[in-house]
Amino acid sequence: MIQIYKRYLEKSIKDDLKNKMVFIGGPRQVGKTTFALTFLSDPTEKHPAYLNWDDINDRKALLKGELPPNENCIILDEIHKFARWRNLIKGFYDKNRSEIEFIITGSARLDYYSKGGDSLQGRYHYHRLHPFSLMEINPNPTRGDLDTLIKFGGFPEPCLKGEKRFWRRWQKERIQRVIYEDIRDLENIKEISLLELLAEELPNRIGSPLSVKKLKELLQVAHETAERWLKIFERMYYCFRIAPYGPPSIRAVKKEQKLYLWDWSVIRDSGPKFENFIASQLLKYCHFMEDTEGYRMELRFLRDTDKRETDFVVLKQGRPLFAVECKSGEKNVNPALFYFMKRTPIPKFYQVHTGSKDYEKKGIRVLPAHKFCKELLLP
Repeated sequence: MIQIYKRYLEKSIKDDLKNKMVFIGGPRQVGKTTFALTFLSDPTEKHPAYLNWDDINDRKALLKGELPPNENCIILDEIHKFARWRNLIKGFYDKNRSEIEFIITGSARLDYYSKGGDSLQGRYHYHRLHPFSLMEINPNPTRGDLDTLIKFGGFPEPCLKGEKRFWRRWQKERIQRVIYEDIRDLENIKEISLLELLAEELPNRIGSPLSVKKLKELLQVAHETAERWLKIFERMYYCFRIAPYGPPSIRAVKKEQKLYLWDWSVIRDSGPKFENFIASQLLKYCHFMEDTEGYRMELRFLRDTDKRETDFVVLKQGRPLFAVECKSGEKNVNPALFYFMKRTPIPKFYQVHTGSKDYEKKGIRVLPAHKFCKELLLP
């Protein structure tokens, strides 16, 4: 049984609440509400300081401008579904900021939906809560922890349950809720049934350059429509895309993008699944550094016109920190790593695998994924 430790954002959010509101975004069922409730004296949904827009009584109270008395922290959940939610929150915060801490949660990109209208700029810090990572479930992760996390994903319920039947039912219900509840509530989509087809197809597109042209042909829609739907899935934390890193010293591709899912467990093939897992760990690291330290972080990939490729490059303030190549087994070092090491300013190169070998070869560090996550202190 995996033992779950405190969520990695706890200290940062406690610090931020002293000065501003905190928005917690992230995928549906990633544990945002459960995490937010830990900031209350009694961490349950029955606490009077927890107000959910989907609850009819809470909604009536909020529309009347009523907040529960004698509470120093209030959680507003899914309130972004209200068309004029920005003005409502602004009024609550401006009137009570010296006495009450506010946590706003929602299963969409609250930073995106907060734009426009009466701006909330300067009144909140935004944090993106990710699925469990290796360091979160075990400070000293093992190969067994890695296998469980890759198989069942990092979403709390299926990860903790660890049962295939439960995982299958949970997956089916989750995608239905994302499409027929979240997207329906927040986006103007008429052909919403086609989004289900797109969601089913995306796991087959992991790791390779993404062709929006092929997707639009599959869906029989315009290119602009397919692109807009992909962006909606990104706003709902279903998938994310990364762009190429193109230093002038190599003939790097410029326009191609690669796509990954927030839930890697739905990917069938072991190679793309492992690559997506590492992509998610690195994205979590980038988001953590952005949301808590204010650095501009980027997750990219490296590919030249001769099809030499390295899976990931992490950039900080526009400068590369390290590159990562993923291998599902213990294989020889990818020759592209040596090539790019000589021709790019990337200071460190790693090849990460699912085996047990740990060694260095001509400046390339080859190590198991669970050691990689621990040594880089990925959250």
